Amino acid sequence: MKKTKTTVLSALLGALLMAATAHTALAASPEEFLEAAGPQGPLKATLRSADPAGANSPVVLIIPGSGPTDRDGNNPLGVKAAPYRLLAEALAAQGVSTVRIDKRGMFASGGAIPDANQVTIADYAADAQAWTRVIQHKTGAPCVWLLGHSEGGLVALAAAQRPEGLCGLILVAAGGRPLGEVLRDQFRANAANAPILKDAESTITRLTQGERVDVSALHPALQRIFAPAVQGFLISTFGLDPAKLLGAYSGPVLILQGERDLQVGVDDARRLSQADVKAKLVLLPGVNHVLKAVAGDTPAANFATYADPSLPLAPGIAEAIAGFVRGTKKP
Repeated sequence: MKKTKTTVLSALLGALLMAATAHTALAASPEEFLEAAGPQGPLKATLRSADPAGANSPVVLIIPGSGPTDRDGNNPLGVKAAPYRLLAEALAAQGVSTVRIDKRGMFASGGAIPDANQVTIADYAADAQAWTRVIQHKTGAPCVWLLGHSEGGLVALAAAQRPEGLCGLILVAAGGRPLGEVLRDQFRANAANAPILKDAESTITRLTQGERVDVSALHPALQRIFAPAVQGFLISTFGLDPAKLLGAYSGPVLILQGERDLQVGVDDARRLSQADVKAKLVLLPGVNHVLKAVAGDTPAANFATYADPSLPLAPGIAEAIAGFVRGTKKP
């Protein structure tokens, strides 16, 4: 039967509607799940593509901070700010794809190892390298940027000692000193710790030397901090100096530090910057450890942002990262 003009127009409109619907679905669902091989089970992550159609955008691997922190940057200890998810969304809008991961033995990566405490910084670094290979295979990217937040900065630095497949490093709120030194200062800063200070410093010294410590006779607070279950991890951490690791890396580096961060200070960022004079240092006024803008100077106002997922990512963070990775020549 001969098609009428109306029939042809209807078919055309229908095709356009279907195409528009498909495009909307892609735009609304730019995330997909990825897996990498773990020791006894898979490691899992979320890829958020800047361009679902497959354009060759830079790719950033977001490495989480300390403790039970998930791929969104939350943890069951009261952090609900979702900084990594918000960062991934903001970077996608800037033309940068991201992969954010669950750590070995935790959350969706729980099957990778039976006990999440039985890990070292070297293990996390190996996982970052595994993710780099998976991302390159999945996306076709010539290299991957490692973004380490807080403790994740130390992991990124350790992984970068084998720089194959890496574009460079982005260190966000990353410590600039060995963790043992940081703990010493924290103990000394609180006068109430005087009765336990000697034992605390002795324990830190021995762990830094690679020795395990019997904590059964120590104060209960020290027993929790230096519990036998985590001593292997602490030993692997205390023995690493972030500044020395950075000094041994020759690729491009961006250092981002919030000026209202109550956990990592500007001095840490400056120490890292001094270790690599070619690194770009960006200080973020009014930004705290979970990458939110803080209006007041009080600790209460600062920590209140940790539990508020409705607060947006602080301005300037995604722009600084995207500008750096898009403006840096690939190795």
